[in-house]
Amino acid sequence: MALAPVPAVADGTIGGKTVDCYCTDSSGARIEMGQVICMEVNGRIFTAQCQMSLNVPMWRELQEGCLSSQARPMSPAPPDGPVPEAPFRG
Repeated sequence: MALAPVPAVADGTIGGKTVDCYCTDSSGARIEMGQVICMEVNGRIFTAQCQMSLNVPMWRELQEGCLSSQARPMSPAPPDGPVPEAPFRG
């Protein structure tokens, strides 16, 4: 008896039911395939994308650091209320 190879098909169904594939962040929140987030793992901060590898959802590092960590600190917001005028010297 000869066994023929069966092609592996990743159609997103098991037993006729659709399987939702997604990643989770450190708080357990659902992150959809293709979404990009900022991650911190063991003190490292990097940008990662939720992708599939060998039919398993996984995080792929895209770049070191994140946009939010590269931004310069903003100056403090001005106080609420009217801006004081300079005294008139005429």
